[in-house]
Amino acid sequence: MDIRHRMAKRAAAYFSAGDIVNLGIGVPSLCNNYAAPGVMFHTENGLIGVGPLAEGLMRVESFCNANGMRFVPVPGSAVFDSADSFGIVRSGRLAATVLGGLQVSKGGDLANWARPGKMVGMGGAMDLVNGARKVIVTMELTAKGQPKILNECAYPLTGKACVDHIVTEQCVIDVTGDGLVLREILEGLTPDDIRRQIEPELLVAEDLTTLAA
Repeated sequence: MDIRHRMAKRAAAYFSAGDIVNLGIGVPSLCNNYAAPGVMFHTENGLIGVGPLAEGLMRVESFCNANGMRFVPVPGSAVFDSADSFGIVRSGRLAATVLGGLQVSKGGDLANWARPGKMVGMGGAMDLVNGARKVIVTMELTAKGQPKILNECAYPLTGKACVDHIVTEQCVIDVTGDGLVLREILEGLTPDDIRRQIEPELLVAEDLTTLAA
């Protein structure tokens, strides 16, 4: 399994049957492939019940998510307008959201929409990180050798103290009141290998588990 799918599979392990979950672009969008039965996916432009990507004659303009990807709705889907969709987000009815990240701080601040010379666009991310009950960030641990987990984010923030879990290609880190906790680590690596690639102090869980490469 390649890195992107491995990260998506691990992030999807946080979902349970009955959860309503919103997925961002990139790696988060792959979580749909690995979710437990009974998990329903939400899109900001007005639907709960996002299914697999549509191909051929199944590609219908009416079923297009907020990322512009056409999909097949699952049985039991509900369709509504964008105002109701954001009402669902802001009222705390989403069990989780999975987003990509440019930077995450030791306190769980997230920057994921703009960096010097390049603006990705925030979309609904500001609402999602403040409305979802659990915020999961999937990203590589470093960018061109530079840490992405920092004492303080240097890029414009999407949300403050909002991140619960960071899933990377090398490890899984929880953001807790006591600090960042290394929860899982890729087979063959040590906690010191992770510490060398991030800025903040890193605690190690007593029940640290190993991720298969």
